[in-house]
Amino acid sequence: MQGKLNVQTENIFPVIKKFLYSDHEIFLRELISNAVDATQKLKTLSTRGEFKGELGDLTIEVEIDSKKKTLTVRDRGIGMTAEEVEKYINQIAFSGVTDFMEKYKDNHEQLIGHFGLGFYSAFMVSDKVEIFTKSWKDEPAQHWSCEGNPEFTMEEDKKHTDRGTDIVLHIADDCKEFLEEGTVLQLLKKYCRFMPVAIRFGEESVWVDSETECDKDGKPKRVEKKQPRIINDPDPAWKKSPSSLTDEDYKKFYHELFPMNFEEPLFQIHLNVDYPFNLTGILYFPKVRKTIDPNRNKIQLYCNQVFVTDQVEGVVPDYLMLLHGVLDSPDIPLNVSRSYLQSDGNVKKISQHISKKVADKLEEMSKKKEGEEKSALEEKWDDIKIFVQYGMLTDEKFCERAMKFYLLKGVDGSYYTLDSYREKIKALQTDKDKTVCYLYASNAEEEHAYIEKAKAKGYDVLLMDSPLESHFINLLEQKLEKSRFVRVDSDTVEKLIPHDDSIPEKLTKEEKEKLQPIIEGEIDKQRFTVQLESLEESDAPMQVTQSEFMRRYREMAQTSGGGMGFYGELPESYNLVVNVNHPLIGRVLAETDAEKQKELVHQLADLALLANGLLKGEALSKFLKRSVEMI
Repeated sequence: MQGKLNVQTENIFPVIKKFLYSDHEIFLRELISNAVDATQKLKTLSTRGEFKGELGDLTIEVEIDSKKKTLTVRDRGIGMTAEEVEKYINQIAFSGVTDFMEKYKDNHEQLIGHFGLGFYSAFMVSDKVEIFTKSWKDEPAQHWSCEGNPEFTMEEDKKHTDRGTDIVLHIADDCKEFLEEGTVLQLLKKYCRFMPVAIRFGEESVWVDSETECDKDGKPKRVEKKQPRIINDPDPAWKKSPSSLTDEDYKKFYHELFPMNFEEPLFQIHLNVDYPFNLTGILYFPKVRKTIDPNRNKIQLYCNQVFVTDQVEGVVPDYLMLLHGVLDSPDIPLNVSRSYLQSDGNVKKISQHISKKVADKLEEMSKKKEGEEKSALEEKWDDIKIFVQYGMLTDEKFCERAMKFYLLKGVDGSYYTLDSYREKIKALQTDKDKTVCYLYASNAEEEHAYIEKAKAKGYDVLLMDSPLESHFINLLEQKLEKSRFVRVDSDTVEKLIPHDDSIPEKLTKEEKEKLQPIIEGEIDKQRFTVQLESLEESDAPMQVTQSEFMRRYREMAQTSGGGMGFYGELPESYNLVVNVNHPLIGRVLAETDAEKQKELVHQLADLALLANGLLKGEALSKFLKRSVEMI
């Protein structure tokens, strides 16, 4: 028989318009997907009693013949009759799977292909493609051949006596890499390692105990043995019931997915939904710590156990891209190469469901079990805090849920929910305007002196040290009623939480006017603004503070990537707060020797800078020398 391929315009044009192959390597996945479908169909027919023969070994085989320059994909599935080859191969874009699913929609194994173009991806890498196929029905085998144009030949094949289909690709000269074992093995492991039917590719070496030879101690010798290489796990963890899996099972699967990641995941969420969409998968929470991993492609998307992509934007909310794991859904619309996601209502539903399941898990972890000092969330909070913050900043619905379980951490290491912490501090840390003031430190070590001053006043101090903290504090100030966050070094301790009472000043207005230029004349006015304040005598004579507003917005500009460039370009500026009630400030004012007065001002200012880690280089050397001389 000879003929021309019947390209059905009503089928092919919408497919070509919507779906384009993006990578030549996709052909192997498509052909093996077809082989899996053919095998799954046979299982369905056997289950229904329509196929009464022996299923036998259903392993799909991939073979390379470098001399003949061929790559073969062989299955022992349903096969095709001459009529079916005519219908499903010669008429492009008429999908056999679609027909089969319609007929057996109430009882069929999961089937992969839907568009009828997968087979034709073979021509991207081949000069010629042959099909040898024999149907499960008692009909003659067929041999189909085409050289990548509308001409084909088809004839009976008396040599092909086994049920199933061989697709033989005669690889083109410019695609010789697909005749290399290493290349094909890499593609099989990338796209097919969790397909639901066993796939064999060549052989592999394993070391086993010898049955006949022993070493000098009488123990069996370890000998190298060749065995068929099965490249996939047909029953991956995400397809199993969560109740059948232990924590060790989940960890083992995590390392199977990410063999180069040696850290253990913190915990996982097992997804299993069949209505109103189909979705299975396992999402792992890695340790996020202080930085957001720029390598975000750690969630693998599968369609009925066939790898699609690790570019899952749209399917997974942006903040969840920090997670690792696998998602499997036949309901996500894909192009024919399954490489790009299309806009669809199901995608949005799936995205919302994943976000809800994550919030459910975190809320569940926040509940303390009887007899436990810490909840599961407290145990892992430092490792996932930045992830939760990112979610709250980017997803309003997640933010609403997270306000219930988000934890604030004190500098002493204790944890509080937002509600419980407000109750703890509101009596003492409510200012004269009835605003609750949350004091925090970004670095407990560097800001230790300020923390101690706040604690001496009876105040509580939080540790807020993630890269997103400035953005997150702004969010909390919007969400929490009459609340204000203030870093402990942003002002003197008396002004952090302003009250109606004030400390009397020892200096007159004229003395302060005289003191101001004396101090300003000895400091860098580009970086420091002198502020004369009435503080307790026991407070330091000079302190360095930094405006909460300017520092916070400067930090936000540096992490936001745009829109706040003005703040990010501003140089760092500080306040030099002079305690006019301290005896040493009175001594500065009373000093009549100009050089001694300058030396004393320098010494006091340098002490304040030193306390903040701002005294460096030549200035530090001069300070040390001056200190020795003064002693």
